[in-house]
Amino acid sequence: MRLLADRDATIAAQAATIAEQARLVERLVGQVEQLTDRVRELDRQLGRDSTNSSWPSSSDSPYTKKKAKPRSSRTSMGRPRGKQPGATGATRQMVDDPDEIHTIDPSLCADCGFPLAGAARLTTRRHQIFDPPPPPRPYVIEYRIVTRVCPCCAATTEGLTPVPLAGRLVWGPRMLARAVWLVCAHHLPIRRAAAVLTVMVGATVSAGWAGGVRARAARLLENTFLPHVRALIAAAPVAHADETTARADGALRYVHVAATDYLTALHTGDRTAETIDAGGIWPAFTGVLMRDGYQGYTHLTRALHAWCGAHTLRDLRSIHDGDRGGQVWADAMATTLLDAHHAACDARDAGANALAPEAVALIRNHYRGALARGETDNHGDRSSLAHDARTLIRRMRREEDMILRFVVDLTVPFSNNQAERDVRPVKVQQRTSGGCWRTLAGLVDFAVVQSYLSTATKWGLDTLDVLERLFTTGPWLPPAAEPG
Repeated sequence: MRLLADRDATIAAQAATIAEQARLVERLVGQVEQLTDRVRELDRQLGRDSTNSSWPSSSDSPYTKKKAKPRSSRTSMGRPRGKQPGATGATRQMVDDPDEIHTIDPSLCADCGFPLAGAARLTTRRHQIFDPPPPPRPYVIEYRIVTRVCPCCAATTEGLTPVPLAGRLVWGPRMLARAVWLVCAHHLPIRRAAAVLTVMVGATVSAGWAGGVRARAARLLENTFLPHVRALIAAAPVAHADETTARADGALRYVHVAATDYLTALHTGDRTAETIDAGGIWPAFTGVLMRDGYQGYTHLTRALHAWCGAHTLRDLRSIHDGDRGGQVWADAMATTLLDAHHAACDARDAGANALAPEAVALIRNHYRGALARGETDNHGDRSSLAHDARTLIRRMRREEDMILRFVVDLTVPFSNNQAERDVRPVKVQQRTSGGCWRTLAGLVDFAVVQSYLSTATKWGLDTLDVLERLFTTGPWLPPAAEPG
């Protein structure tokens, strides 16, 4: 009996041990699953860059980013790389009246050393070197203002100058324009711009003067050019909005852009709705506002909103890259949006005003089908990837009309690339200027002048010419919202 009791006790102890080990294995399996999900999430976060998130391309590291085969949403147009057939070139031609001519005439025979003076000339081969002349000294114009005394009433009268003179010694409009051109159009720091002017123009100026000229240009534009452009954008049928960060005066600021294909208006501030409205455009805007997913624009209820397709594609790529086998819906949705984009482009090229109703219905059917597949695949999954997928699915279902605005209205572009291009000079200037603006006023002035230069470029005007006009007769103003 005692042996049986010992055996039963041993079996009970073993059973308890097995049960405890089973619970331990269950806990360990759960921990392994959690750690696996965590590692997968960390890998997904490390793999995020400008191609699968809203991060700017400037944030991509050249050291940690994997070198993979480049992927692009664009399809090949069948054109060769490099210069395209029919594109204008810049081939130099020989001139008939060179500034200097040097004749290289041999004096002795290269074989026997016999003198060649008076020998017959066989050929003369011409070579020309094109080189800029050394910078001349500044062209100086002197105005001698005569004061005369009236013989009738003894009053004194001075002669009137054709241009306003701010002092006894001043720089002319060409010099002022070149300073602003280097700082704002070519994004040189003001100290380097002053050095370039000294070397290339032959005029010695200080860095403080170069910064002051930028401020002077901004003052000439802010009460004339900016109100005019803002009014044109506010009346446009389609406009783009975006914002980017900039460091100025030791703090993080935001530069906002409102743009069309032919107009640009920048202003600075924070990221609030009040600052967005302070640009003087969006509160009165009633057209289609193309933007990204930032919620700061939702208070603009008078406008129809369109969502940037490029941002949506990056969000979908981020989900699909996280689990290519389990998130096939994201790839299907991206294909649907790209097919819709190509269909809209083809319709515009054919001169159509809208897509056929059956084409729109098919696109919506594919769109909703991809969302339904995503909901099914991610139902009950507690991973962070599934959570992000469900969030994106809910957003795309809720904002279907915004995302597909380009399908039902062919005047609406697929992406917000126009605004992103117009705000990019802020980042370029910041990088070339030590990563920040020293003062907030400098950032404000840059935004004003950049609005002027960007708009002039869109109209095909030379930026240096419009700056010379600014300092001579006043700012150039676009005659309409678009040419023609």
